Amino acid sequence: MRISGPSGFSSTRFFFPAGRICPMACLAPLLLAALPMPASAQTVLTTGAYSFSDELGGFHITGASGNGTKDDPFVITEELNSATPVTLTIRAERPIQPFGVAGKFATGMLKMRIDVLNNGGQGWIEFQFELQSILGQPSTDDDGLSFDQPNKTPDYIASSGFADYYREMTPYDRLLFRDGKVDPLKTATFDFLITDLVPKKIFWLVQEPRIPLS
Repeated sequence: MRISGPSGFSSTRFFFPAGRICPMACLAPLLLAALPMPASAQTVLTTGAYSFSDELGGFHITGASGNGTKDDPFVITEELNSATPVTLTIRAERPIQPFGVAGKFATGMLKMRIDVLNNGGQGWIEFQFELQSILGQPSTDDDGLSFDQPNKTPDYIASSGFADYYREMTPYDRLLFRDGKVDPLKTATFDFLITDLVPKKIFWLVQEPRIPLS
């Protein structure tokens, strides 16, 4: 039985000859491949009165806990996939009150323990931290931010991977761990105190693993 249609048209319509595929169908995979891929999702973890973020890229935060006190330090676990410097973003998430209760207020006193996995394929022979109150610019003497600069003989700065450290307080706020080594796929722990005497809503901690020159 035939179904009548408009005069001059076949009841069976093929826009492309039988056995051939539309050219656009062939191009579709190539067009999809050309689309930009989404960037890796950032991680922002909040613990106590502060949040810690890997939003500037180059590494991954895998955990955060604590209130930032001597008995309950902030413990930040990270994974570094190269030996290039990376930057941890730190924000006050609760009201700022220098003499408030840690955890309920951002007090500007942050006892830190950072556990870093070396997943970059090369051993580290040094590891440096640097504080910045303005991203990309060295911390100055009048911004109140330091690795506990007023304390001349701190007994809490330590690392599982390095036996010695050096604090550079002018013109930067840097803490260099040295005399040791962290092999690939090993984890190093770093303990120190950040003092923000003029508490800020946001500041940055640059982390720089160092490898042999040759």
